[in-house]
Amino acid sequence: MNEKHKVKPHILIVDDHREIRDAVTRYLEKNGFRASAARDAVEMDLKLAAGRFDLIVLDVMMPGEDGLSICRRLSTQGNTPILMLTALGEETDRIVGLEIGADDYLPKPFNPRELLARIKAILRRKGHSEPVAGTLSGQKVRFADWIFDADRRTITHIETGGEQPLTTAEFKLLTVFLERPRFVLSRDQLLDLTSGREAQVFDRTIDNQVSRLRRKIEPDPGKPRIITTVRGGGYSLNANVEHL
Repeated sequence: MNEKHKVKPHILIVDDHREIRDAVTRYLEKNGFRASAARDAVEMDLKLAAGRFDLIVLDVMMPGEDGLSICRRLSTQGNTPILMLTALGEETDRIVGLEIGADDYLPKPFNPRELLARIKAILRRKGHSEPVAGTLSGQKVRFADWIFDADRRTITHIETGGEQPLTTAEFKLLTVFLERPRFVLSRDQLLDLTSGREAQVFDRTIDNQVSRLRRKIEPDPGKPRIITTVRGGGYSLNANVEHL
């Protein structure tokens, strides 16, 4: 794979201390990772809704919703591994964190090299992979005039019964839209969610994939009403999604 298109694990750092967020972000990026940061649970939720992450580095002590509460909540929603940052000597936090779903912990202050080693170890154990269909794996959903079958990777027209297979790229893209109906997704976010990489200059990958998908699902691809273009924003699935 071309080095600039190489898929790099994407790490989300959640910590209310800006110095820690910035330092960890820079260090991970220097060592072959992609890194994003959030200062609290609210900002974290926004980033999780719009992006795909292979691991979350989560501080325990934060204003608002604390790290233990966040860890408990995230553990019930998906399988993204979590590395907790705990205050030195707070053994109770470490034990509780592991009991409610954290994959590892690291006491503050910490050596960045140890953080890096622990992140790599967690990703090796997890294989930093997830079902291609994400939360829709094994399900059928209805949207607009279509039934989407995640297991068979097909769409079936509700009125005519006509079935169409989806290519891998179309399947991944449609899955991302179906998981986030009416959510405006930028080209960068779509590329991250479908391919786990960043867009390059003049990268038309997403535009081309959207065009191909529209030719399959839109009554009139020239005037799309299901996957709409949002000026200055990106694309959005303009349909309700019903799980069958």
